[in-house]
Amino acid sequence: MRAHQTDRRAVVPCAWRVLLDLWLIARPAIWLVSLVPFYVGHLLATRWLVAGQDACVPPTGGCAAAAAPVLTGLVVWGPLVWLAALAINDAFDLDGDRRNPRKEDAPLVEGRLGVRGALVAAHLAAAGALLVALTVRPAFALVTLGFLVLGWLYSVPPVRLKDRPGFDVATNAVGVGGLALLAGWTVVRPLDGFPWAMAVQGVLVATALYVPTTVTDYKADLASGYTTIAVRLGPRGAYRIGLAAWTAACAGTVALAAAGHVFPQRTLWVQAVFAPLLVWLYHRYLGSARGPGEVVHGLVVVCWAFLVPYLAFALAYTGVL
Repeated sequence: MRAHQTDRRAVVPCAWRVLLDLWLIARPAIWLVSLVPFYVGHLLATRWLVAGQDACVPPTGGCAAAAAPVLTGLVVWGPLVWLAALAINDAFDLDGDRRNPRKEDAPLVEGRLGVRGALVAAHLAAAGALLVALTVRPAFALVTLGFLVLGWLYSVPPVRLKDRPGFDVATNAVGVGGLALLAGWTVVRPLDGFPWAMAVQGVLVATALYVPTTVTDYKADLASGYTTIAVRLGPRGAYRIGLAAWTAACAGTVALAAAGHVFPQRTLWVQAVFAPLLVWLYHRYLGSARGPGEVVHGLVVVCWAFLVPYLAFALAYTGVL
């Protein structure tokens, strides 16, 4: 009897340890990367400009009915899709992660979770994401499937887009900058009427913010034989691509605000003031950043500054300003 109780007590901590490791693999800190564009897509779907005036899609079924799909979408595009994408990535990156000082305490690197366990978790999370997404609407499930397919193509041989310079950036930019926006839109309504100019903006921004992350792993990827955009072009060449995408995105917001397309014209002055400032900040903090600490600090500064004009956009778009 006592031995049975001891075994049971041992199993419970083990189960909690596995859950904690899966939580770490899902990287909660990165969820905002998809949830921010998801919110923007939802904002675009629920409000739009009619003859220069703000208009709102009237909710049907009350606030609870309107909030349920959005909360469901946050679960899908937070823990579920990221666990699916990152667990499969960690499984196929294990050899390289063992050479990366940033990954020395990762569950797979330390051996707390095996490759098989990570693959099982990835497939279960992917299936869960699709099943939950289907409860909202088919279009939302289709967009979610697109993100999961990109995650598979990014990590799994023989395609393994992570190891194909240019495609590594495009995969992440389309997934986070484009599909996350579409997810926020389709959680509310069909794809009809989606403002595709915003998808272009999202892809440009995601490109600019993803490229510096390849610089943080430059030495480890070089040692592991991975051919990322930073390995192929060098940190300086990769930075130039990021800066070009960032500059194009900033110029795009000014052009859209000037035309009154999606961006209300009354936000033009905010976009015009912040566009050159954001480009300067990107150059100042990411142009010479090499170490992981410098790159992360630069990304934090740039992202916080970037939120200011987009907060002004959101407030103006909803009629608050």
